[in-house]
Amino acid sequence: MGQHKTRLGLVGAGTIGKRHLQAISEVTQAELVAIVDTDPLAQSIATKANASFFSSASQMLSEIHPDGVIVCTPTEVHLEPVLSSLEFNAHVLVEKPIAPSLEEAQQIIEFSKRFNRQVLVGHHRRYSEQMQQTKRIMENGVLGELVGVTGIWAVRKADSYFELGWRKQRSSGPVLINLIHEIDTLRYVCGEIVSLSAKVSKGIRDHPKEETIALLLEFHSGVLGTFLLSDVTPSPWSWEQATGENPNFPKTSQNIYRFIGSKASLDFPNLLLWRHAGNEPDWFHEISPEVIESEIGDAYAEQIRHFCAVINGKEQPRISAVDATKTLKATLAVFEASEKGVGIQF
Repeated sequence: MGQHKTRLGLVGAGTIGKRHLQAISEVTQAELVAIVDTDPLAQSIATKANASFFSSASQMLSEIHPDGVIVCTPTEVHLEPVLSSLEFNAHVLVEKPIAPSLEEAQQIIEFSKRFNRQVLVGHHRRYSEQMQQTKRIMENGVLGELVGVTGIWAVRKADSYFELGWRKQRSSGPVLINLIHEIDTLRYVCGEIVSLSAKVSKGIRDHPKEETIALLLEFHSGVLGTFLLSDVTPSPWSWEQATGENPNFPKTSQNIYRFIGSKASLDFPNLLLWRHAGNEPDWFHEISPEVIESEIGDAYAEQIRHFCAVINGKEQPRISAVDATKTLKATLAVFEASEKGVGIQF
């Protein structure tokens, strides 16, 4: 008897959809049974994957009845396939952000409860081995009490990126496309954000959207943090370049986060632990780095494995709809904080 495979349907076979297809192929517990896309050309992807092809999610759900559905449509059209999947008793993994608005996110949460199905959100960094290792370091008290965090994400996006006009708009600007990852990462490691101040600027490129964002964050635990994000500047400091996660961007292996504790501090993602020597560790004692070994795995494949485990009742969601909505709320607050010039309390 072979292992029972978890039957998955994919809605949206674009760039991120194809990344999930690759991940599904690497997970022995998963079986792709259907692909939904409005582009008829995507049928060849389904044929190659030995999966059924549909042009609508509702048709796929009524005919195939998958155990889980991965929704990779543009954010503006997440709602319908997510709600339909829940109505057909399928669990859902929806790409980030969960929805374009808090109102739609709330609808998803309500449907998840009503049909007693889990909704996971594709903040895939939570599945990175370096991130899991960092969580363990924090929880084991190696840093002592976490005091502060600072981070940076700075790249120069290629001019060709903006040939698609919608990428020049705020709805596809670096706050909702890129900063949302950083806010989720910081929430995951440091806990809930209780207040946020922000400054937003633009002007290097003549686009309606924002370009550079500076954040000041306060967490429930008392931890303070800062973050700088920009999509108009050449730099080696971004998650994608630092980790080598995306093969399209040359790897730089630079550290992008610093977690500052009362006993030690940690550079991320190279996981350099900085500690003073001596019984009373302070600035009079030598400080030196210790490399913490970490495997580099495929976060997307780990996310699919986890999704299958959640569907089968073996694991609790690492990020639920409720959790992801808190990330969306904090991200949307960046614009309000900048425009009003005040800190936003949560």
